[in-house]
This record gives sequence, structure tokens and C-alpha cells, in this order.
Amino acid sequence: MTVEVSNPVCGDILKLSARIVDERIAETRFLCRGCTTSIASASVLTEELRGRSLAEARAITAESLSDMLGGLPPATFHGAQLAADAVRALLQNLSSTSR
Repeated sequence: MTVEVSNPVCGDILKLSARIVDERIAETRFLCRGCTTSIASASVLTEELRGRSLAEARAITAESLSDMLGGLPPATFHGAQLAADAVRALLQNLSSTSR
């Protein structure tokens, strides 16, 4: 499953792919075009998602990603928000395709 999210204000684009096996995220990859913070947030996100259940993945937020990166200042917090948006989109697509 692959999703793509973007931030229309700054132009950052994140494509997130995940392979799900037995309701767990077995593998994740990303492709990001954007600022350093967006790329770092996407990288941390893929590390955090790997091995988690779908329920556990729902707990990942922009704030938790920011904390994992040492606390992002407001000017660059949008990078963590983009990654969190990608998780939400991925989970939403997974739930809609499993119906």
C-alpha cells in the first residue's frame, strides 16, 4: 500500500509505502521531496512503523515524531505534521480496502 501526502504551503511531498503482514507493518519505505525536517521526519517514521501493529501505528502523532527528533521548533514542525498525515492516510486507505 502506498500513499502520497503534500503540504501545499511549502510544497513538500511525502510518498509512504508499507507492506502489511498479519495486521503488522512488516516493511516501510519513503520518498520525500522537501526540506530537511520533512525528510528526517519521514525517516524516523519508517523506523517507528516497522514491526508495529496497525493499532500501535495510530498512536504516532506529529508531536511524538517531533519529540523523537529532539523537539522541532514551530518553524519546522510542518515536517513532522506531513509524516503524521502520511500515517493517517495509510491507515485510512488500509481500513477502506479491507471492507
